[in-house]
Amino acid sequence: STVEFLNQEYSLKQFNPSDAPLDYSAIETKFSVRSPEEPEEDLCYLVPGRPETASECGFNPARKTIAVIHGWAVAGFFDSWVYKLVAALFEREPNANIIVVDWLDRAQHHYPNSAENTRLAGQDVAKLINWLEAELQYDLSKLHLLGYSLGAHVAGVAGNLTNNKVNRITGLDPAGPHFEYANELRRLSPDDATFVDVLHTNTKGSPDFSIGIQRPVGHVDIYPNGGNEQPGCTFQNAMKMIATFGINNVDQIVKCAHERSVHLFIDSLVNRQQQSMAYRCSSKDAFNRGLCLSCRKNRCNNLGYGVNKVRRARSTKMYLKTGAQMPFKVFHYQVKAHFFSQKNLILSQQPILVSLYESSHTPHINITFIYHMISLLSFLLTTDVDIGELLMVKMLWESDSFFSYFRDNDFMIRRMRIKAGETQAKLIVFGKMCAFFSQNSVSTFIYLFMPPFYRLHRRKMHGSFFKQGQNEAAIA
Repeated sequence: STVEFLNQEYSLKQFNPSDAPLDYSAIETKFSVRSPEEPEEDLCYLVPGRPETASECGFNPARKTIAVIHGWAVAGFFDSWVYKLVAALFEREPNANIIVVDWLDRAQHHYPNSAENTRLAGQDVAKLINWLEAELQYDLSKLHLLGYSLGAHVAGVAGNLTNNKVNRITGLDPAGPHFEYANELRRLSPDDATFVDVLHTNTKGSPDFSIGIQRPVGHVDIYPNGGNEQPGCTFQNAMKMIATFGINNVDQIVKCAHERSVHLFIDSLVNRQQQSMAYRCSSKDAFNRGLCLSCRKNRCNNLGYGVNKVRRARSTKMYLKTGAQMPFKVFHYQVKAHFFSQKNLILSQQPILVSLYESSHTPHINITFIYHMISLLSFLLTTDVDIGELLMVKMLWESDSFFSYFRDNDFMIRRMRIKAGETQAKLIVFGKMCAFFSQNSVSTFIYLFMPPFYRLHRRKMHGSFFKQGQNEAAIA
C-alpha cells in the first residue's frame, strides 16, 4: 500500500556509495552519449568500468556534461521531448557532453513499482558519476543532471549517493504520488547538489495525488501560472489536437501541463533574448494581485537554464505567468489604483475591462477581471509584448441593467501606479492629468492618460522615465 511504501525505512548502509561493487556488473541503466549531428539516436554507450568507452563515444572529461533522465515510461520508449531537449541543449552548449540516462526497463511497470525503482536507477547513476570522478578525474562542478517527473527523483537519489556533490540538479515537475511525504533520501531535495532548481507545472489536486509534487524540494522552486493548470492545456485544446493529429495524442490530456515543465526549459535554451522572469512571493494569490514584482535582494530570477544560483536556508518559492506556446515569455505589470468619492458607492462585484496603450495608440493589454471593493485596487496584468512608453490607461465598467452598478455615483481615481516587473520601471499617473466618469452611456468609462504634448516635452527634457525605471511623481 501507499502508506507501507512511504513508511519503509532505508538504512544509511543501503545508501552508502562505498558499498557499490567495483566491477559495476549490477548496473542495468544505460548511458547514451548523444552527438550534435544525430541528437535523436543512441549510437554509443558510456559503460562504467570500461574507460575505453569514453573515448569511443567522444566523451571529453574537460567539458561540461548534462545528463537527461526521463520519467515514467509505460510504453517502454522515450517520449518525443527527449530528442527536442537534447537538440536544444546542443544548440545552447554545442561542445558539451550530453548523456541520456535510459532506465526504461525499470520505468515501464505499474506506477508504484516504477516509483520504487527510482532508488535503483539513482544508485546506477551515482555509480557512473563516482566512476567518472575516480577514473577520468572528472570535475563534478561541471555536471548538471536534468530529471523529469520520476526522473527528477532518480537524479535526487543519485546526487545523495555521490562521493562529492554534483554542481546542479534541475527537477522538471518532479512526480508527486509516493513522494509528497517521502523522506529526503527517497526524493529530490536541496542537499542533493550544490544547487537545485525545480519547475512545478502540474500540482493540481490533493497532496500525494497531484501528478507533480506540490512541496518545494529545491533551493529555488518556480511555479509557472501558480503550478496548476497551464495555458493551452485545456480539455478543449486536447480535443482539437486529437481531431487534428489522431487518437495517438489522447495522452496529451494528462501530459500537457506535466510536460510543460520540459518545454519551458527548452524555451529557456533556445530563446535567449526572451528569458522568462519569475518573482519571489508568499503565495500565488498575492502574486496574482501584482504584489510581488520586485527584484530587490534577489527577489526575481530567470526561469530555466539561465537561472541565477541563489541558495538560502529555506526553499524560495517563485511565480510567473507564461503564454500558451513557445516563446512562453510574457511581461508582467502591476496596476495599483486609489479610488475616492464624496458619495457612498455600491460595493458589489463588478467586471472591469482594462487596457494599456503605448504611443501607437494600440492596446497591448486587454483583460477582464472581477472588482471587489473601492478604495485601493491592485492587480496583475500580462502581455506578450513590451509596452514600452505608456501613453494611456483605459478602464471600462460595463453597466448592468439589473444591478445598475455605479449609476448616479461620481468617483475619481486619485492616483494610479503602473510597475513593470521585467524592467522594474514605474509610472505614476495622477487624477489631475485627466480622469472622467461618464454616466449616460450604456457602458461606463474612465480614461486616465498623460496628454501627448506633455509627454513629448517631458521626454525631451528628461528622457523616458518609464523605460529608465524612474518615478514620475517627482515631476508630476
